[in-house]
Amino acid sequence: MEREVARKQNRSDGANVCNHGMNTEWHACITQTAFFRFYEELNDFLPEKQCKTAFPYEFIGHPSIKDTIEAIGVPHAEIDLILVDGESVDFVYRMHGGEHVSVYPVFELLDITNLIHLRTQPLRVTKFVVDVNLGKLAHKLRLLGFDTLYRNDFKDSEIVECSLQEKRIILTRDKGVLKYRVVTHGYWIRSDAPKEQIKEVVSRFQLERNFRPFSRCSSCNGLLHQVEKTLLHDRLPNDTKLYYDVFMECKCCRKLYWRGSHYDHICEWIKDLERK
Repeated sequence: MEREVARKQNRSDGANVCNHGMNTEWHACITQTAFFRFYEELNDFLPEKQCKTAFPYEFIGHPSIKDTIEAIGVPHAEIDLILVDGESVDFVYRMHGGEHVSVYPVFELLDITNLIHLRTQPLRVTKFVVDVNLGKLAHKLRLLGFDTLYRNDFKDSEIVECSLQEKRIILTRDKGVLKYRVVTHGYWIRSDAPKEQIKEVVSRFQLERNFRPFSRCSSCNGLLHQVEKTLLHDRLPNDTKLYYDVFMECKCCRKLYWRGSHYDHICEWIKDLERK
């Protein structure tokens, strides 16, 4: 009885305690501290006071370094290298306290062959699946010829499943999507402005040499093919019949395209992207 009273008294005094499974004993939680430093664009996920500097982070127990980093706010899909006290580790490394952790984004140009890569190799074919907040970005990627799936009612789980099954890169404004454990290729779009978003994606994935403009339907993502004008007379406005001779048709939705007044403007926009 005295032991039970003492236990209740300790709890009422506000002691920090943990109950481990079915164990009836109560133990004080031990708080550990590690020091983290995030590099380059990974700082976009952090509050200003933690950007581009080492900062302490407290945790309890021995969580994986992946769970710890995502608790700080950085999705694992954007990370390619973690150094703990100068040694590269993988996501299953267990924290124990006192570590100095350096976290790096995906390396495009730097050779880190001898270190532990945390992402799979780049996808051979650049294809995207885009979340519900990025419809205009999807439209622009299709104009450039990139296979880009988009629906305005996509659920996060559908996006993740599509990414895995069809080997597509996830583009999202929702950081939570990239924290799904199974996600391997994804990127959080920083900008709110569609014009800046497309520049961001082209730069991030170095797409400048892979443009195939006017090869995909900007509405449904289907491939375009040239169709004879003589087969389209009942589908064209009179002015279009008079001034245009070359037509492309989507193989999926049958939408027609021709080089109207907007064509030169789009070509200039593409040239500008190639120069970035």
